[in-house]
Amino acid sequence: MNLQPYFDFITGLAYHAGRITLGYFNTGIHPAFKPDDTPVTAADRAAEEFIRGEIESAYPSHAIVGEEYGEKAGAGNPFRWIIDPIDGTKSFMRGVPLYGVLIGLEIEGVVRVGAAYYPVLDEMLCAADGLGAWWNGRRTHVSEVDALGRACICYTTYRNFVKRDLALWDRLSEAAYMTRGWSDAYGYLAVATGRAEVCLDPYMHVWDCGPFPAIFREAGGFFGSWKGEEGHTHGEALACNSALKNRVLELTRG
Repeated sequence: MNLQPYFDFITGLAYHAGRITLGYFNTGIHPAFKPDDTPVTAADRAAEEFIRGEIESAYPSHAIVGEEYGEKAGAGNPFRWIIDPIDGTKSFMRGVPLYGVLIGLEIEGVVRVGAAYYPVLDEMLCAADGLGAWWNGRRTHVSEVDALGRACICYTTYRNFVKRDLALWDRLSEAAYMTRGWSDAYGYLAVATGRAEVCLDPYMHVWDCGPFPAIFREAGGFFGSWKGEEGHTHGEALACNSALKNRVLELTRG
C-alpha cells in the first residue's frame, strides 16, 4: 500500500489544526471540566472539529475516534483515524507551550501513519511505515544511550505512579541519570528525537497514543505497553530507544 498520500495529508492536517489552537493560546481561555475532571477548552473543540471535517471530506467512509467527539463508525473498511486535538490541555490552559496535536491512522488495527505537531514550538514529528520518521523536515532517530545511568526518563505526573505503582517509579528514578516531568506528548517527542531515552505513563487513552507506534518504529525505538507489547491500545505507554528496551522492561515488569 502506498502510504505517501496519507502521510502528506496527516502532516498538513496536524499543522493546520495546531495553528488553530494558537489563536486561543495565552488568551485567558477558561476550561470546562468533563465528568472525569479533565479539562476541555474551545481550542480543543475547534481543532477536533477542523480535523474531523477534513477527514470526512477526504475519506468519508473511514472511521474516526477523537477525545472530544467520540467515535464515528466506518463503512466496513480497515481505516480509523485517531485524534487528540490538544494533548496536554492542562498545560495549554496555563500557557505552558509543551502541548501537541496528535493524529494517527490505524489500518487493520495497526497505526501505520502518524503526526504530532507542537504548535508553540513549531516542531513537527511525523512518520509512515517504510517512509521514515521525520522531525521538522529531517530524518530523526532515537538516541544510542545504552545505560540507564546515563539516560533521561520523562513522565507526565508523579501522581499517576502513586496510584499505579510507586515501587516502579522508585526503581526507575534510582536507576536513571535524570528524570523530567516534560508533560504529556512532549516527552514522547523528546525520546523520538534522541533528546531523552525513555517516556512512560501509567494511564493512557488510545488518542493519547495515536501517532506514536508508527513514529517509534521508523525512528528505531519502541512504543507500547509496560509488558513489551507494541501498539496503542494497552491503556498505558512506554517509549524508549532500542538499546535500553530490555533493561527498562525488566523494571516495568517488576
